[in-house]
Amino acid sequence: MLASTREKLQKVSTATLATALFKQGLKNQFIQGVKPLAKGKPNMVGEAFTLRYIPAREDLNPITVFKDPQHPQRVAVETCPKGAVLIMDSRKDCRAASAGSILASRLMVRGAAGLVTDGGFRDSAEIAKLDMPSYHQTPSAPTNLTLHQALDINVPIGCGDVAVFPGDVLVGDDDGVIVIPAHLADDMATEAINMTLYEDFVTERVLAGHTIIGLYPLTKEENADAFESWKKENKSAN
Repeated sequence: MLASTREKLQKVSTATLATALFKQGLKNQFIQGVKPLAKGKPNMVGEAFTLRYIPAREDLNPITVFKDPQHPQRVAVETCPKGAVLIMDSRKDCRAASAGSILASRLMVRGAAGLVTDGGFRDSAEIAKLDMPSYHQTPSAPTNLTLHQALDINVPIGCGDVAVFPGDVLVGDDDGVIVIPAHLADDMATEAINMTLYEDFVTERVLAGHTIIGLYPLTKEENADAFESWKKENKSAN
C-alpha cells in the first residue's frame, strides 16, 4: 500500500468508504457484528494478514499443542508484517477466545496495525488499553483450543460474512471494519477523501439551516458553486 493511500484512509470513515465501494458495485464489504474494544482511537489501516480457524476436535487440540513452536496461531502472531492487520476467521463463534492480551501485546510490539476477529477476545479490558486498535464481537474467557483449531495462515478467509483476501486493505473506526479489495485501495482512498470534503461542507450547511434537497446528493448548480467557494475560503483559511 502506498504511504499516501494509508494517510488518506486514516482520515476517512468506514461509512464514507462503504458508499464509495457501493458506487463500484461492492455491497458487502463491512464486517458484520464486529466492534472496537475501545472507541476514540485513530483509524486502523493495514493490509490483511489472515488466520483461519476451523471447529476444534478434542483429540487434536489438547493444551499441549501450544508447546509446538509451529502452532499456526503463534506463527501468525510472530510473522504478521509490520503495518499489517491480523484478521481471524472464527466463524462468528465467540464462545471461545480467538486470542488474548499476551498475543495482542506481542502484535503491538511487533508493529502490527491492528487485530480483528469475528469471534471474541479474552482479557478484553487489557487489549482495549493497548496502543493498537482491536475489533471483536464480544469478550470470551475460554481458551481458543476449546472450540477453534488454528489451521491456515494468509489464505482467503471469511470474517463477519465478508470475503477477505491476503493483502486486502482493512480500515477500522468506531463503527467497525471495512474491507477494500487491494486493487481498489488507491482509488477508494482518493474518492473517500473527496467525498469527506463535500460531506464536511454539507454538514456545515445543514447545521446553518439549509435543506438537504439539492444539496445531499448534489443536484443543484447553486450548491455546486457554493461548494467551490467554500473550498477556496477554507484553503485560504488554512
